[in-house]
Amino acid sequence: MNTTSTSAGVPVGGSWEELVTVALLGTERRTPPGRHPGQQAPAALLDAAAVETVRRRAGVRPARAAARPEPAAPDPRTALPPAAARRLATLLADRPGTGGGGRRGSAPDLMELLPQWLTLANARGFAAPPGTLPALLDAARGRTDLRPAALAFAGPRALWLARLNPEWRFALRSSPGGGAALPGPDEADRVQQLWQEGLFAERVALLASVRAKDASAARELLVTTWATERAEDRLMFLDSLRSGLCAEDEPFLERALADRSRNVRATAAELLSALPGSALAARMADRAGSCVAVDRTRSMPVIVVEAPHECDAGMERDGMVPKPPAGRGERSWWLGQLVEAAPLGTWRERFGGRSPEEIVALPVADDWQRELHAAWCRAAVRQRDPGWSRALLGAPSAPEAGGPGAVSLAERSKLLATMDAEERAEWVAGFIGTHGLSEAFQLLGVCAVPWAGSLGRAVVDALDIARDAGSFPWSFSGVMGLAERCLDPGEAGRLDALTSVPDESEHAVPGAGGYWAEAFQRLVTTLRLRAAMAAELSPP
Repeated sequence: MNTTSTSAGVPVGGSWEELVTVALLGTERRTPPGRHPGQQAPAALLDAAAVETVRRRAGVRPARAAARPEPAAPDPRTALPPAAARRLATLLADRPGTGGGGRRGSAPDLMELLPQWLTLANARGFAAPPGTLPALLDAARGRTDLRPAALAFAGPRALWLARLNPEWRFALRSSPGGGAALPGPDEADRVQQLWQEGLFAERVALLASVRAKDASAARELLVTTWATERAEDRLMFLDSLRSGLCAEDEPFLERALADRSRNVRATAAELLSALPGSALAARMADRAGSCVAVDRTRSMPVIVVEAPHECDAGMERDGMVPKPPAGRGERSWWLGQLVEAAPLGTWRERFGGRSPEEIVALPVADDWQRELHAAWCRAAVRQRDPGWSRALLGAPSAPEAGGPGAVSLAERSKLLATMDAEERAEWVAGFIGTHGLSEAFQLLGVCAVPWAGSLGRAVVDALDIARDAGSFPWSFSGVMGLAERCLDPGEAGRLDALTSVPDESEHAVPGAGGYWAEAFQRLVTTLRLRAAMAAELSPP
C-alpha cells in the first residue's frame, strides 16, 4: 500500500521507521511523508502514526499459542486464620512516609511489625494467602532483612511467581538451589551430578544442605573437587564447614593450611583454632605459653609478657599474618594472634589452676594488659566460651570504660552473644540500671526477643528517668524503637501512666514533655497491637 493520503487528506504513507525519524527530529526539520511544512504537520504526523499502527496490527499473523506454565507446587501448610490474613494485608499496605523527618506521632510503625508477624506465622506453620503474595514479594524486594522470613512464609508459590516476573527474581537467588528442590541425602547420583555440573550458588546450597544432615558426607563431597576449584570458591566452600565443625574435619583443614590462597589458609587456621583438641591449637598454645607466664618471684603474682621477636614460616602456615596494620607494632600484633588462637583451657593449667575470673584479675606487667585482655576477648568469642566471656565482661556495675577485659561496647556485645539468653538479659539489665541507656543500644541488640521481664523493666525505668530529667526525647528514639519491637506486650498495662504529658521543669527542653507523651503512647499502642497479632495467629 503506497497511497500517501486518504480522501479526507490524512497522510498514511511512509514506513514506521520514517515516522519515527520525523518524530525524533521534529516536524520543523522534517515533514511527515506526503505533507507540507506548517502548523498542521504535528497533527499530520500523529494521524500517520495512528494509521500505520492499525495497518501493522492488521497484517500480523496469529502466532502459535505459548505453552501454559506448569502449576505451582502445592503448599500443604495450614491456611491463615481470617483475622490474621486481614492483619497481614494491613501491614503490607503500610508504606514508610515520604516526609523528611519531624515527629512520628503516636501511631505504630506497621512496617517494623511485619518482620515480627512473619516470624510468628512461620513458627506456627501457616501458609500465605495467594492474594497477598505480590505485595509480600514487593515488600521483600525493597528490604533484604525481610527476605528470609518473607520467602519462608510465601512458600513454593512465591518461587513460581518469581519465574514469571523479573522484579521478583531475587527470590530465586535467595532460595537454596535457585528455588529448585535439592536432592536428598539418599539420592547419591543426583547429589554428585549437581555438585559436578551445578552453578556456583546451587553447589553452595547443596554443600550446606548436605552438611546440615551429614557433616562427613559434605566434607568428602568437597574433597572430590577441591584441587580444581577456584580460590574464591574454595574460600566459600571452606566457610560452610563452620556448621557442624568437628574433630573429623581436622585432617582436611590441616591440608588446607598449605593452600595457595592466603585467605583460604587463614580461614582453615581459624577453624582449627576453634577445635581445642587440634594439632594447630596445641602448637599455638605452646607458642603463646612461651610468651605469657606468671612471675611467682614477686610478693604478688604478676603476669609477665615477652612478645614474639619474629613471625616464622611455621607461624605463617598456621594462619598468622606477619605484617601488622598501620600504626600497630609488629610484636604486639603477633602476640595478639597467638593468644587469640590458643585454647582458653591452656591458661588454667599454666596459671596454677586459677579460674578465668582469677586469671583476668591478675595484674599484667609492662603495659601489656590491654593487648592481652583484648586477645582473650577475641578467643572467648571464637571459641564460644561463656565462662571466659563472663570473666572478661566483669560486673555490669563496673565503670563504663572499665571492666576486666572488654573495653568497647562492640567487644561486650560479642562476649554477651556467647552466653545464654537469661544471663545475657540479666547482665544488660544491670548495666542499664547503673549506666542508663546512653551506652546500651548496642548491648540491647544481642538480647533475645521478647526481652526478659527484668530487662524490660530496666529499659522502661531508664526511659522514665530520662523523661523526668527533661532529656532530649529524640536522643532515645533508637531505644524506644527497639522497645516497640522487643518489649513483652504484657508490659503495656503498667506503661499507661507514662502516656500523659508531664509537668516540665525549668531546665527541660521546651516541648519535650509532649514528645515523650507521644513516644510512650506509640509504645503502648504498639505493644497492644503486637498482643492482638499474636492472638490472631494462635491455632484455633
